[in-house]
Amino acid sequence: MTKKEIVKQISDEMGETQLKVKDIVQKTFDAIIKTLVEDSEHRIELRNFGVFEVKKRAARKARNPRTGDQVFVGSKFVVTFKPGKEMEEKVRELERAEDERVMRTPAFAGHTAEPTSFTNHAPAISHTPSTNHVPATEPAHSPYEGNGSSAPVTSNSYVPSAS
Repeated sequence: MTKKEIVKQISDEMGETQLKVKDIVQKTFDAIIKTLVEDSEHRIELRNFGVFEVKKRAARKARNPRTGDQVFVGSKFVVTFKPGKEMEEKVRELERAEDERVMRTPAFAGHTAEPTSFTNHAPAISHTPSTNHVPATEPAHSPYEGNGSSAPVTSNSYVPSAS
């Protein structure tokens, strides 16, 4: 959502002109910035919304991802935001709704684990020095094992020959 969309939404809800609402929204943002920069604590707490705070990030050594060379990164000030309780709860509700939606998809039907706890299960592969391999008669470990699901297992797993 953009500032323009916020202004339009507030304007429609309050019956005020967009020009007046835009001025109020901009003054609010300006006040937040001014407080962060000029206030001795460099902090602004908005109840039920969150806390903006300026913190100093220490100097550190880092690596250039392109060359791998070590570089020095100087200290700098950064703005942090910690959401308030109300915002945290609303986000948790969003997460629960998403989890419920995922659990209703056919891939998770009847599954008992939380969808956020799944990991990417790679097929088990034996790397013995044999060139004479036959396809596995048993499927590789699958996240569907043990839950009664008859989902087909497609894997490239193999078992080394007994030669």
